[in-house]
Parts: sequence; structure tokens; C-alpha cells
Amino acid sequence: MLALRLARAAHPLVQLRRLLVAAASAGTGFLLLCTLGYALAHPQASTGSALRLAWCLAPMAATVYFAVAVARTDPGTRPRSGLAAIGLGPGRLMALSAMTTALSTVFGSLLALLAFLHVRGDLPGGALGGRAAEFLATDQPLPLPAALTLLALVPVTASLASALVLRPREERRRRAGRRNAEAEPEAEPAAEVPGAVVDPDRPAAPRPAPGGLPWGVAALAAGLAVETYAGRTHPASGPWLPGDPARGPLAVPMGWALTALGLTLAGPALTYLCGRLLQAVRPGAVRLLAGRGLQEEAGRIGRPLGVVSAVASGAYATAALSADAARSFGPLTALGALLVAGCTLATLAVAAIEARQARAATVAGLVRLGAPATLLRNAVLLRAAVLIVVFVPLTWAVAELAALPLRG
Repeated sequence: MLALRLARAAHPLVQLRRLLVAAASAGTGFLLLCTLGYALAHPQASTGSALRLAWCLAPMAATVYFAVAVARTDPGTRPRSGLAAIGLGPGRLMALSAMTTALSTVFGSLLALLAFLHVRGDLPGGALGGRAAEFLATDQPLPLPAALTLLALVPVTASLASALVLRPREERRRRAGRRNAEAEPEAEPAAEVPGAVVDPDRPAAPRPAPGGLPWGVAALAAGLAVETYAGRTHPASGPWLPGDPARGPLAVPMGWALTALGLTLAGPALTYLCGRLLQAVRPGAVRLLAGRGLQEEAGRIGRPLGVVSAVASGAYATAALSADAARSFGPLTALGALLVAGCTLATLAVAAIEARQARAATVAGLVRLGAPATLLRNAVLLRAAVLIVVFVPLTWAVAELAALPLRG
């Protein structure tokens, strides 16, 4: 009940984000139900049904990723002073966030079930005919346990992922810091601790560089190698598209998945390196502020940037592989692509909002010190420009390298 009250009393922008999560969950649930309908209508094509279900993993992962991002930035479940006194500590707030995520995704799954029953003709309105009937199985009863099991995948996965990401870690860090302080009483206080004395001649160092770049490069190289192998062993089979899952080698989506994983892992490190480049060779105030901002926000916006680059490179490679790719994409494939692209872009927007909220105190301090508004605005524009300059050519290069072995 408390999670429902917090969800109802939230800000309109927060409600909009939750509605977007519900919409993404509805789209993914509808795709899963259509896969069930195809399996019912084609009991002999078990391989095709399994492949279509495997293609649903991409929009499902994007939906869960977006739901976790929305849960992480939800102000209703953020720790505040006084909540622990009434029993709402970090653990309870984590459970509330998971319940709020579950409410949004369950609402979307129910909408997906209603829409699927409507197009099947089980509800008033008539069934769809033509080619859509092969994904609806209108001549057979819908097995409700199987449908509910598929619809429960997104709510269960999203709520568990939210609980895992938002699990209370601050208390453990505080206890570890207290133990370290007792063991080393003469140690200097950290600059982040409230009340610590900061030496103006020794400013606080930026955050350490994320360590995912070697793993990202390794995964990216492995993905390109797998795609090269697939292009040599199946030179004339063409792209393996979800609209025609019997076409092309299975190694192609495996290679794309590895390249997407590589870009996702390398995104924070690349964002951090962009901040280092901005501060190279006698930086001015704008470059220094923009570079330090990117270094601080590398872990927050780097991974969504890597995911967006992975999705964009996959879309570009798929479109460049075949001239008749548009004919291979049906309405369900278009819905899946829209879900993946929309969720990744929305996650990046949520991460940008979270980064802006995180640096609000720093911006307010600079304004109090007399920093002009143009300085802050130019720093933001410079951050965006350097990210575009780095990630857009990288996305294009990865897409070309991914599509090159499969052309022919």
C-alpha cells in the first residue's frame, strides 16, 4: 500500500517515466504473446518458435534496463532524513522501489494481455485476419498459464534487477570506513566526508578511471571475429533477421551480442577518456569544468551511451546488409526494434537527468562564487560535443566492421 501511495503522489514527470516503463512492458509482453500464438498455430515449427522467442530477449533486456534506470532516479524512494526513524531505512526503500517497478511493469503486462485478447477476437472488436492470424492462433484456445508465465517475465526480472541495483551499500561502506578509522586513527580525512578540512593547495583528485575498457575491447574483438567466421562459412546466406529467423547463421546475432556487450563495457572508460582529453594542454575554465564533469559522470552516463552506440551500430549494420531488409521486417519486428531503440534512448535521457541532479549542488556553488551562466552553458555544450565526436565515429566504424564480413 505504501508503494501504491508513493506512486500515486509522485511528480507528473516521474509519473510520465513510470508510464513509459508500463508502455515498454506492454510492448514486450505483446511480443511474447505473439510468439506463443505462433507456437500454437505452428506446432511443427518448434525451431522457428524458439528463435522468435530468443529475439524477444533484446526488447525484454532493453525494457528491464529502462525500468532499472527509472527506479534508480525515482525521488519517492530516495533516502531522506527522518525516514529511518519511522522504519523506512535503506532496505525498506529498496523494497519499495522494487514494488513500484513491479506495479508499473505488471500494469503494462495486463495491457498487453488485453490487447492480445482483443486482436485475437476473444474480446469484443473482432479478430485480425490475413498474415497476422499466424501469430494469434485464433482457431485455438489460449493457454492461460503459459500466457501468464510469459507476461510475468518482465515484472519479475525488472523488480529483481531493481532490488539488486538499489540494494543498500552505503551502510556497509560507512561501517567499513569506521573500522578503517579505528585501525588508522592518524589517517587524513577524505575530502568527501562532511566536516573534513580541505587543503586549497591540494584539491581533491577526480574519480579513478573505470576499468571496463580492456574487457570491452576484448568482447568487441570477439564479436567481430565471430561475425567474420559466420561470413566465411555462410557467404551467401545474408543477414539473420528476426523477420525471417530461418535465414542466415546463428553466429551472426551471437557476434552482434558480443559487440554490443563490448561497447557497453567500454562506454564508461571512453567517457572518462573524453574528460581527460578536454583537460589536456593547458585547459581553460570551460574545458576544465567540462572535463572534470565528464570524469565524475563517466560511470553514470557512459554505460547508457555505450548501449545506444551498440543499438545504433546494429541498426546501421542490419540496414546496410541487404537492400530488401525492409521487406524482411514485419510489424512485430518493427515493434521490437522500436522498443529497443526507444528504451535505450529513454535510458540515456534518464541518465542525463540523473547527472544533472547530481551536479546541482556544484552548479549552485559555482553560481554563488560568481560564475557566469555562459560558462556553465558552454561547459555543458562542450561535454555534449566531445561525446558526439567520439561516439558517433566509433558507432559507424563498429557497424561497418560488423557488416563487412557478411556482405557478398
